[in-house]
Amino acid sequence: MNKQLGAYSKKDATIYVGDAVETLKTLDAGSARTCVTSPPYWGLRDYGQEAQLGLEDSPEAFIENLCLVFDEVWRVLADDGTLWVNIGDSYGKTARGYVKVKDLVGIPWMFAFAMRARGWYLRQDIIWAKPNPMPESVTDRCTKSHEYIFLFSKQPIYYYDHKATKEPAIYPDASGQRFGGSKYGDSNDIKHATKSGNVYESSGTKNKRSVWTVPPARYKEAHFAVYPPALILPCVLAGSAIGDTVLDPFSGSGTTGEVALLNDRNYVGIELNPDYAALSEKRISVAVGMLGNVTVR
Repeated sequence: MNKQLGAYSKKDATIYVGDAVETLKTLDAGSARTCVTSPPYWGLRDYGQEAQLGLEDSPEAFIENLCLVFDEVWRVLADDGTLWVNIGDSYGKTARGYVKVKDLVGIPWMFAFAMRARGWYLRQDIIWAKPNPMPESVTDRCTKSHEYIFLFSKQPIYYYDHKATKEPAIYPDASGQRFGGSKYGDSNDIKHATKSGNVYESSGTKNKRSVWTVPPARYKEAHFAVYPPALILPCVLAGSAIGDTVLDPFSGSGTTGEVALLNDRNYVGIELNPDYAALSEKRISVAVGMLGNVTVR
């Protein structure tokens, strides 16, 4: 990600140290345009903090605690805001409830359906395809090489800048085609134009697809998994405008904050671990230099 801050006003990053639910309750309603985040995996790692997510006795308890966080995110988001959640799955290591040893738990879809039941619009499942995934020594299944990103909204109509994430078209010179009138597909015949007379003129680009191939990345000073900036850049660009505030209730090493400020957005992050908050303060400060203010509270 080579984009640097442009000729806009200085941007702010504020990182709150504390519990996500309790901290979110102190933030102003409607103060963030989008939320881009990656919660902890269930049953994978102990970060050494009290009340941390991911150590619950059952997947159901984990999902409920996660949804409580996003209940508060709902209030902080603008009415036309969006929520982008990168979430991974786990395999059963011990028998817990209906999960048997070696079962794929299905955490992402359990979470997605629970969020929908709480009023969120489940707009899309995006596949993060990893071309160089973590090696696995398993011999009775494939190596896991993908995760999910779910796009949620509060309303059926919401802010989404599709132009900001367009991709190069495979056939950029295929101009002049008209959409939709022919039962056989696109047609150059004017009689096959749509009722409104809309004509498709190729711009050399296409809408971003729902499978994103992005290599995993590590931040050299972090001792835990971080998602790569290139993965969440489309979320930030599509979900917010210049000058908006991007929220991340699981701030970690500050990847979301770095991407937000480098693209002329403000940032509010929440992190339970003070060491990680200090790490993200350093990371964002180095990335944006004098063109951003970074504060840890």
